[in-house]
Amino acid sequence: MDSRIIKERSSVNEAKEKFLGTIHPLERTDTIAIDEGVGRVLATSILAPRNVPHYRRSAMDGYAVRSVDALGASPTNPVMLQVHDEVEEGICCRMNTGACVPDAADAVLMEEDTICIGDMIEVRAQVHPGKNIGGIGEDVRQNEIIFYKGHLLRPCDIAVLASLGIREIKIYSKPLVAIIPTGNDLIPLESSSEVPPPGKTLDINSLMIGLYIHQWGALPRYCAIVPEDRELIKQAISENMDADFIVISGGTSVGEKDYVPEVVASMGRKLVHGVGLSPGKPTALGIIGDVPVLCMPGYPAAGLVALFAFGKPAIRKKGNIPQMPDITVKAKLTGKINSREGYVSYARVILEGNTARPLMTAGAGILSSIAKSNGFVIIPENVEGYEEGNEVDVVLIE
Repeated sequence: MDSRIIKERSSVNEAKEKFLGTIHPLERTDTIAIDEGVGRVLATSILAPRNVPHYRRSAMDGYAVRSVDALGASPTNPVMLQVHDEVEEGICCRMNTGACVPDAADAVLMEEDTICIGDMIEVRAQVHPGKNIGGIGEDVRQNEIIFYKGHLLRPCDIAVLASLGIREIKIYSKPLVAIIPTGNDLIPLESSSEVPPPGKTLDINSLMIGLYIHQWGALPRYCAIVPEDRELIKQAISENMDADFIVISGGTSVGEKDYVPEVVASMGRKLVHGVGLSPGKPTALGIIGDVPVLCMPGYPAAGLVALFAFGKPAIRKKGNIPQMPDITVKAKLTGKINSREGYVSYARVILEGNTARPLMTAGAGILSSIAKSNGFVIIPENVEGYEEGNEVDVVLIE
């Protein structure tokens, strides 16, 4: 590796701050049916068009009563009430949970506090006014803000919208992400039915990138493989400037034909080339017009780490998607993990119960090590690895 990368190396935090600072969230919106809204982000706040419930409802199975008629009732001093369709003095009405409570009733007596005797009940507990009755607007009040602009919708949120009679919502459009693979050694994945010739590699990176992009809330655009040629790389980028974000795989190091960072610099602005990330140090970040560009290493494991470190937060910001913390679990290491001084290291581990077994594979090109592992131990740049038995945070690989 050429020493230029080491000299120009930026810290992960510095690189991320520079990159995210150039990204402007999308303003495009779509209107969709609520049943398509899970995982989408609201582009407007939503006010409740009506109360929920819009009537007084019973919170229990039992009997609607006038609380005064049950005054002083107890197991040793029961009160007898007649059961009828209406509530009047000395008369109660059968209730199911969620049923509309008659206007004349001011409480619902639990069925467990009664004994039924023909068309009468023996009341064995007193109730106070309002007991076991859900008032109008108890769940949601009319004109109340239910969800604010920028809210990431969950299935339970969709149910609330449905309860309010809302059938369509305005959401932010998903970012369109162009994926440009580069390399003379790559062949299309469609050729996977045949064994690639020696020195040739299937373009698996595009598929992996696209699936993660989709999972993170964006739309992938798969582009044709681009040979290691400055003008062809420039042409591929130019043809995809209608995208909201560009990811280029390969051609980011300092080899004779690693043209991608200098092409990005010639078309716009190169923010970073060389990051204190292991694996993933040849990562480059840039901006062309208002389109952010992530140039990730072609080695699959290194590229995936760069995608997690920079692509995921960039896509979330571009798509107005709230930044969510990684899912982490505590585990004890069953072996030692080393790290590189000055680098944030992503060490692959296999979670087994409450332990994490380091995967003894350092190669940035070994994709199977990602599939075999189910988590990363992210080692800060100022920590010299972890010893066997240390308790660590393991970030789950999605």
